[in-house]
Order: sequence, then structure tokens, then C-alpha cells
Amino acid sequence: MIITRLTLNNFRVFRGTQEIDLAPRSKKIGTSGSAQHHCPIVLFGGLNGAGKTSILTAIRLALYGRQALGKNLSGPDYISQLSELIHKSALPSAQSERASIELEFIYNQQGSAHTYKIIRGWKKGQKDKLSLEKDGSTLAELSYDQCQGFLNELIPTGIADLFFFDGEKIAELAEDESGEVLQTAVRRLLGLDVISKLKSDLSIFLKRKGVEGASQSVHAELKALEQAGEDHKARAAKLRHIADQIRVQINALQADIQVKEAQLSSQGGAWANSREAEQSKADYLIKEKAELEKQIRQEMEGALPIALAPTAIAHLLSKLELEQKQKQRQHFGEELTGFLETLKGRLSFDLSSSAPVAMAAIQDCLTEYQQQLPSVDILFDISERQYRDLEIQVNIEATSSYERFEQARTRLSALEEELAQTAANIARAPAQEQVQTLLNQVRELDKQKQKLIMEYRNVLNEAKRELRDAQDVTRKTQKLHEKHTAQTNAAEGVENAQNTLLMLEAFATQLTALRVAQLENEFIKSYQRLARKEDLHYRASINPQSFDVELIDDNGHVINRKAMSAGEKQIYAISILEALGKTSGRNLPVIIDTPLGRLDSKHRDKLVEHYFPEASHQVVILSTDTEIDESYVDSLKDDISHRFEISFDSATKSSKVVEGYFWGQQTKEAI
Repeated sequence: MIITRLTLNNFRVFRGTQEIDLAPRSKKIGTSGSAQHHCPIVLFGGLNGAGKTSILTAIRLALYGRQALGKNLSGPDYISQLSELIHKSALPSAQSERASIELEFIYNQQGSAHTYKIIRGWKKGQKDKLSLEKDGSTLAELSYDQCQGFLNELIPTGIADLFFFDGEKIAELAEDESGEVLQTAVRRLLGLDVISKLKSDLSIFLKRKGVEGASQSVHAELKALEQAGEDHKARAAKLRHIADQIRVQINALQADIQVKEAQLSSQGGAWANSREAEQSKADYLIKEKAELEKQIRQEMEGALPIALAPTAIAHLLSKLELEQKQKQRQHFGEELTGFLETLKGRLSFDLSSSAPVAMAAIQDCLTEYQQQLPSVDILFDISERQYRDLEIQVNIEATSSYERFEQARTRLSALEEELAQTAANIARAPAQEQVQTLLNQVRELDKQKQKLIMEYRNVLNEAKRELRDAQDVTRKTQKLHEKHTAQTNAAEGVENAQNTLLMLEAFATQLTALRVAQLENEFIKSYQRLARKEDLHYRASINPQSFDVELIDDNGHVINRKAMSAGEKQIYAISILEALGKTSGRNLPVIIDTPLGRLDSKHRDKLVEHYFPEASHQVVILSTDTEIDESYVDSLKDDISHRFEISFDSATKSSKVVEGYFWGQQTKEAI
């Protein structure tokens, strides 16, 4: 498939008609200029908001209609979104009430190339109209649904997501742990869905043959069971649709809640919610502050002042200790003098002749001893008990008092900071009445949301019950078929169908194994080309049931994809896409919006050098000037077919597409 032309009329930011040539061209190369080199890349440049994403949206909308805007979009919502896609002109007119998209492409069918043109147009407030041309002739016999069905067969929607994608959103594929997106794409791309359809058709054929050989009563019973199964499936589908609609309502309510919460936050609602708690905290802190201040005063009235003058107190104790020793010496001297008086009387009685000489000698010795003792002036003259009490106060009570004081002082300092912060929070918080309306609205929306969530779960459970009932009916039908198919087993058609079913089962298993091996090989080749050197020791493993791709290191450990950076996820996902395209053998264009937004310089170089020129035979890149910059344009010059710049005019509030690029000469408009 090659997209040759896209025509936009009053679509989003594009006013009037914009006709864009997308067919890739060839260039002459070599010294003689005789050789032709195919240039696959069509490069669009535009600043943010200029309209790059509008081009990708237009192509997807032209191909898929409602499914391009949302899987579960209802009819009225689809019409509403279509109306929003009409360009809002500064000068309203009849033409400003309608829009259209034309997409022309070449598609090969059964060895022949045909040119198709999709024309999808709509008016404001009305459903779109769809027509299809083939080789210049309108296929008038096809209705809207038939045209859309034909387009869905050409390029199934599950495949389109893998070829027409937003570079910033493609990392979601790497995080899809369910494997649903990849499984659908792989089955369609590799032809496995055709095998499943053929097996289903053969099973229906066998059932019909079995019914033909059964009795009338069995036939009626089978018909009743089949009808019951269809009824259960229909009810399950209806309930699932209702659940999807409820889910849309839940998402809408969640969006409303987020808007209200943002308004509430901007008005200080978060502070309003905590105002009472902050006030209670402030009251508690004030009480604690009063207790701490009381404790500090009590310590000040006790032994704390002694601890505040440790040097003076140490000198005082030293002085008091010396005085105590001096007083002890004086007391000892007084006792000794009294003792000498007693001794003198005895000596006078016993030694009457030598007593004066002995007493004089003793007195001289005592006088000499007392003169040798240090003498200290008695200033304080406190008792021994008072001295011991003071010593206990200084060494024990004052130390403990200071520790308690220091703890109280530290806590008081921290508490004052908390009080200041709490006071600021209270001052910042608006009065409850100011935000009460918004608070009530948020609570009411949340109640509605919770109610819808319960309803959503109930509807899903009911749908599951209907599906289980349908499965039970299917099993009963199958048993009845098996019971009565013996009458027709001899028929050649039945035998061939049964053999074909067995063959298809074996073929599907072998084909899956083969395709998975090819897919692993192509994926790791692509990943090694695009990843940085430090990531090249990984290998790929693909689950043959879910087709989920895992990276495994040299030690056999699975790499956690959620732990990857945004750039690594993008490289990982793009490698999957390229591997799918090459394994499928389909030639589909690749359209990439914002291709390098999340990548670092190394990943960007790899992608520009190894992916863009080889991604497909036609590669449409929608880039900003900071992604595909001048150096990248120069490195891709041999592979760029032609370039466009999307230029936004602030005066008309619209964009137009001109040939050229940010640094090239703009020669003419694309139309």
C-alpha cells in the first residue's frame, strides 16, 4: 500500500482546502545519473500546535471513522467529536459548518495494483458520509457500512495502531502485560485469524451435517439450544455495551472530579480541609509550651542557677573545703591544748622537779607544729552539714536540673517553630464557608462515581453469568451433536471436514511456532540496531499463546519493562513494530508523529540512522524542529523524498502546508 494524496477541507487547524502529495519519489544517483534511488521518507516539520497530529488523525479518521476516535464511542458522541474537528473560522460562513477528508492510495490485490480514494465528509451536528472510488469510478453499490467494512478488511484497526502511531504513546505497547494489543495484531498480520475462521466454519459445517442426520426431535432440541446460546451471547454483548457506557460515564465523572479538585486546590481547599486539625494542633502546642515554661521556671527556682556558673561554684567549693580543713585544724588544736593542760597537772604531780622543763619542751613542739600548718581566713564559716548539703546540690541536683532544663529548652525551641508553621497554615487556609460549595460538589461527584462503579461491576458480573450460561449451552449442544453425528460420519464431506480440522490444528501449532521464531529473530535484530551498546546483551522470548515479548539478560532474568525509561520503552516498542511488519510480509506505510520526543541523543542517532530509512517503503514523519533538526535532515538527505513545513498563521488562527522545511527555502504551497 502507498498513500499518494491527502486532501483536507476545513479540518481542525487547516482552513479551506489543503492538498498534500504523499507519494514517495526516486532520485537519480551516481556520476552518470542513470541509477534511480527510492526515497521512502516524506518529512513534515511543524512547531507544537501547528497541526502535525491533525494529519495523522485525518488519515486514521478517513480509514476507520468512529473507531479512529475511540473504541466505545456512542453515535451522539461520535457526531459531537466530528463537529469539534471542523475548523473554527474567524469568519463564519456556510462552508465553515462542514469538513471533509479525501485519502488516495494504491493497493495491490491478487497481483494487480488499484487506486482507491476514500471521501469522508460531514456537517456540524450530523453523521459523516462515506464513499469509495476504485480506479476513478465510484463504488455506488456500497453502502456506508459496506464501505467501512471493506476498509476494515484492507487494513484492520488492530494493525493500523502498529503502523500509524504517536511516538510518545507507543511506549504503552511495551507496558501491555495483557498482550491483547500484540496478540490481535500478530494473529491478523501472520494470518492466524484466517485459520481460526476456517476452523470455525468447518465446525459449523459439521454441526449442520449432524443436524441433518438427526431426528426431528433432536433437530428441534438442537435448534432450541442454539437459539438459547445466541440469546445468552446477545444479552452478554448488550450488557458489555452497557458496561462500556457506564465506564465512559465513570471516566467523565473522574475528569470532573479532577477539575473540581484543581479548583479547590487553587482556592486553598486542601488547607481548608486541615484547618480544624491545624487549630487543634495549635491549641495542644500552646498548652505544651505553657507546661515547658512552667518547668523551666521551677528549675530556675531550684538548683539550676548553680549549674549556670560552674567556674564560680567550683572556686566556692574549693574555698569552702579549705575552710573546713582549717576549722578541723583549729578544733584539733583546741582539743590538744586542753589535753596538754591535763597532762601538765599530772606531770606536776608525778615529776615535781623536772615538770617545768618537760612542759616547756612539749609546748615548744606544739607551737612549732601549729606554725607549720597552713592558715586560711574563715569567710563563710558554715557547718560541716551545710557544706555537705551544698556539695550534693552542686554535684548531683544542679547537674540533673540542668539536663532537664536543656531538654525543656530544646523542645520549647522546636515547639515555637511548629507553632509558627501551624499559625502560617491556619492563616493560609480560607474559611470553610468559602470552599464549602466546591467541597460539596466533589463529595457529590465522588458519590455518583462510587455508585456507577458498583453498577459497572454488577453489569459486568451479569454479563459474565450470561457468557457462562452461553458456554454451558454450547457444551450441551456439542454433546448432542457428538451423540448424533454417528449417522453422518460415513459421508465423505464430514470425513474430509474432520480431517481438515485436525490438519488445521496441527498446521496452526506449527505455523505459530515458526512465526514466533521468526518474530523473535526479527525483533532482536531490530532491537540490536536501535538500542544502545550497553543493552545489546539481551535476547527476546515471545509467548506463543499471548505473543507477549520479553527481554531476557545473560543470566536468564526477565527485564522489568516498567522499570525502563520512556526512551527505552519507545525503542523496545518500535522494535516490536518493525519485527511484526517484516514477519508479516505486508507492505504498509509507516506514519510517525513526534518520533524522538522521549529519546536521548544516542537513541535518536540509532533511530535516525537505522530505523527511518528502513522502516517501510513509505515513511511519513511528523516532527518538530528540535527532533529532526538540521544535522538529522542532512544525514537523511539521500532517503528524504520531499519535505513540508506546517506553518501556523496567528492572524487567521489556521495552518497551511508549504514545501520546504525549517531551514529550507519555502517555494510554494502544497496545493
